[in-house]
Amino acid sequence: MERRIGVIGIVIEDRQAAAARVNAILSDYAEYIVGRMGIPYRERGVSVIALIVDGTTDAIGALTGKLGALSGVRVRAALTGK
Repeated sequence: MERRIGVIGIVIEDRQAAAARVNAILSDYAEYIVGRMGIPYRERGVSVIALIVDGTTDAIGALTGKLGALSGVRVRAALTGK
């Protein structure tokens, strides 16, 4: 199956409620994560995580789907064509 490189943006609106679950999901998909940057944006009361990923569209879709299903978590992904 073809692998793609992409960027996933995650905004956590309720850090105390969702951070542990987000980190558990990211740990489950660690083999697809090339890089990660997380910033607590205190002025807006959110945390922002940017991921660089390399994996199949199925794996990346499963990761974003699980994250997006969490209450208070917003996720967007952009993938390369190849």
